[in-house]
Amino acid sequence: MRVRPSDESGWSPGGARAAEVIAAEVRDAPPGEVPGRLCEVAVRLLPVTGASASLRGEGVPVRLCASGDRASYLAEIQSTLGDGPCVSAAESGAPVLARDLTAGADVGRWPVFAQQATAVGVRAVYALPLGNDAVCLGTLDLYRDTPGGLTGPQLSLARLVAGVMTVALMVLSRGEERGEEAAWLDELAGDHDEVYQAVGMIMAQLGVGADEALARLRADAFACGRTAHEVACDVLTHRRRFDRDRDRWA
Repeated sequence: MRVRPSDESGWSPGGARAAEVIAAEVRDAPPGEVPGRLCEVAVRLLPVTGASASLRGEGVPVRLCASGDRASYLAEIQSTLGDGPCVSAAESGAPVLARDLTAGADVGRWPVFAQQATAVGVRAVYALPLGNDAVCLGTLDLYRDTPGGLTGPQLSLARLVAGVMTVALMVLSRGEERGEEAAWLDELAGDHDEVYQAVGMIMAQLGVGADEALARLRADAFACGRTAHEVACDVLTHRRRFDRDRDRWA
């Protein structure tokens, strides 16, 4: 079933019709599959070309799912940089709409991320928090190839998708689904823990605080074109060591 996407004139699927499409997409799906399916349905219903979702960590967002390779790459870049619309939305608990990453205030706010995004053809990013007024679980991030904002109805639809994704994440976090679902969520938590274990090792190697150690890990990952988790694994297996005088690979 293909639904006509919203356009810049302000047309959007009616709220009831959009809800039907979302319900059909996630009906009978295990909670662990719901976020990925919702990323795909967001691309179908909205004027965007990609979508990803990330869980909020202590300074390190953890990519949950993505509609494709480019969306996955941009989620990982924001995690590695510790910067970008998704990070800002997770910190503020409010939507962050980067309407033009080619010029103006959005470039000044996230210069490195803007460079990376535009290099792969993304010109606008819309990040919506997952959770409620009391807690932010993560973000739903939408990517578009052309600059511009979302209309009121389009933003409402994006919020609807984020709301359904929040419900799925809360089911998972309460552990109501066990077996493969629990293992799936535990794997994500394990990735986050490995980064912080590596940060602890870098702190000891360099004699610095946690913030600087995390910044060094991120800088190393970005310089090598790798993710923070990949470099963290190298640190934990002693293939990568940070020295006070010089960094070296084992």
